[in-house]
Amino acid sequence: MQSETISREEQWTTVIKPRNRLFEVNLKEVWDYRDLMTLFVKRNIITQYKQTILGPLWWLIQPALTVVMYMVVFGGIAGIPTDGIPQPLFYLGGVCMWQYFSDCLNKTSNTFVTNSGIFGKVYFPRLIMPLSNTISNLVRFGIQFGLFVIVYVFYVAGGTVVHPNWYFLLFPLLVLMMAGLALGFGIIISSMTTKYRDLQILFSFFVSLWMYATPIVYPLSQVKGKVVAGFDLYTLMCINPVTPVIETFKHGALGAGEFVGWGWLAYSFGFMVLLLALGILVFNKVQKSFMDTV
Repeated sequence: MQSETISREEQWTTVIKPRNRLFEVNLKEVWDYRDLMTLFVKRNIITQYKQTILGPLWWLIQPALTVVMYMVVFGGIAGIPTDGIPQPLFYLGGVCMWQYFSDCLNKTSNTFVTNSGIFGKVYFPRLIMPLSNTISNLVRFGIQFGLFVIVYVFYVAGGTVVHPNWYFLLFPLLVLMMAGLALGFGIIISSMTTKYRDLQILFSFFVSLWMYATPIVYPLSQVKGKVVAGFDLYTLMCINPVTPVIETFKHGALGAGEFVGWGWLAYSFGFMVLLLALGILVFNKVQKSFMDTV
């Protein structure tokens, strides 16, 4: 009886051992800490607009004001066409997708610096932090996408002709690709900014410029056939892995422009997979010693 009691007491629930492989992701360990991830997701949602008067309404106000600004600057002053789609509907579709990507990217890129206090006190899979940011931003994206649907129904009910097609069925895959790209880029940048803080400033500036290299405020059809410095501008735009994702969404939901093709969409998906693999490789290497430099 005594030996049985001792054997029960020696049944360990957690085993700490060195990692021998650089590229190693213990998904089971991440799953075991799913309750902690849920808490972080709730924390991210609650604290973002805590002690504000309008609270989550800002999730609707921000894209609405952004669309109004785009209508004045790009639609009114610059006169950039929107492929026959009403400007609010065209801009809102791109804004919803881009803001989800940029929010995930910016928050994930500060993972180590922002959470250094928690990382230095208790152990848990570090990958939970960037994953929780990506998941919590889905709530914001869902609300903003709901606004897009309301505006969509309003224009259709008013007699506006749009041409949705079966490419819209790719929507869940497109959101997954946006999340994967943001997560991959974010964890790479977060690993680099632990030692070089200047990259945080440079990267935030780069993200703001990145939006203009993505067909958010203009249709991709406007650059077709144009050449810059001897390079086809359409090809250069599609090399941006976010471009095929957003353009496919717009084409599927609004019928605007042309489908970029399965080749470019496969390129974005493959880019996402390789980026995540590289990101996890760098992330695993940095997380072992980042507390010495952060």
